[in-house]
Amino acid sequence: MKKKILTTAILGLIAGSAHAQSSVTLYGLIDAGVNYINHTTNASKGSSKAFTYGDGVAQGSRWGLRGSEDLGGGLKAIFVLENGFNSGNGTAGQGGAMFGRQAYVGLTQSNIGSITFGRQYSFSTDILGSLYSTGGNTVSGNWAYHVNDVDQLTSSRINNAVKFQSVNFSGFTFGGLYGFSNTTSFAGAPTTATTSSSRAYSFGANYAYGPFSLGGAYTDITYPAAAAPAFSTSLANINAATPSAVRDLRSFGFGGRYVFGPATAWLLWTNTRFLPITGSSTLFNAYEAGVKYAFTPALTGAVGYTYSRASGLFNAHWNQANGSIDYALSKRTDVYGLVAYEEASGSYKGTPVQAQIGDSSSSIFAPSGSGSQNQLAVRVGIRHKF
Repeated sequence: MKKKILTTAILGLIAGSAHAQSSVTLYGLIDAGVNYINHTTNASKGSSKAFTYGDGVAQGSRWGLRGSEDLGGGLKAIFVLENGFNSGNGTAGQGGAMFGRQAYVGLTQSNIGSITFGRQYSFSTDILGSLYSTGGNTVSGNWAYHVNDVDQLTSSRINNAVKFQSVNFSGFTFGGLYGFSNTTSFAGAPTTATTSSSRAYSFGANYAYGPFSLGGAYTDITYPAAAAPAFSTSLANINAATPSAVRDLRSFGFGGRYVFGPATAWLLWTNTRFLPITGSSTLFNAYEAGVKYAFTPALTGAVGYTYSRASGLFNAHWNQANGSIDYALSKRTDVYGLVAYEEASGSYKGTPVQAQIGDSSSSIFAPSGSGSQNQLAVRVGIRHKF
């Protein structure tokens, strides 16, 4: 009897220990506010100003589950399932996918790194977008990312991906990713995304030493419009080629950041080339600089500037300035205000290019469909993390 009681107690301790070494966490954030945007299109294709409810400008609203299981010897099983949604109407983001932001499972070893399988971010997003852009460093967020996110700094989620991410080796981290098309080769030359398949690969590295960090990344996506949800690939309203005509998107860039006391400054350059199925390619370069300053532990101000240029099918330029102020009510809740102004110049076949704050294919932006070459956007918002 005593032996049975002892055995039961030992098994109970083992089960309790195993349970304590596993965890599942529910997390998320909601970002909502009110926008004022001028030079938006109206029903008669004229210019109008708009006051709107805006969701997910500082960051996209989301909820998710992340978990881990300790397998011993520094090895863990990990997973993430993350859903994007619109707080204004409750609809799902990323084309309605249940876990359109992220969905992966894998293993991580404490002294090597992790290998994960599923829908995951490219290294252009992980490194350049997160660490060295105004969108990643401030509450200007999605309004500060470059025109249509052509360089994949925020929306580059790769389907069917296998990804390796190293641990930190004395400040140096690196990784690589490959996304399978999951289709057989198409007989003949594809003419649109419907007769092709999307595959991608990406790699990047980052080095951080004290207050200084430097990183670079490369992402290559074939037939980006064939993915579901599709990538943001076209320079809307200025590019004659439709998204389905893009055969290959190739983007690389480098960024640097320096922290000095309460201030942080960053620089970023990206180079993106669109290769069509037929015809000439289009080249997009973006140059960015920004700084933020913590006036108090709760109050932070920031400014950023981006110069973008497209060449090839057309000759276009965009100058955009962003300013923001953010006040933390607690560790989980902050209120903020931001302003963005963009001036466009150049033309395509005699038609002036337009100013458009952010990405015209997303509901969180208001493109200038009226043909105006400048646009002003102002927002006050609240963000809550849980």
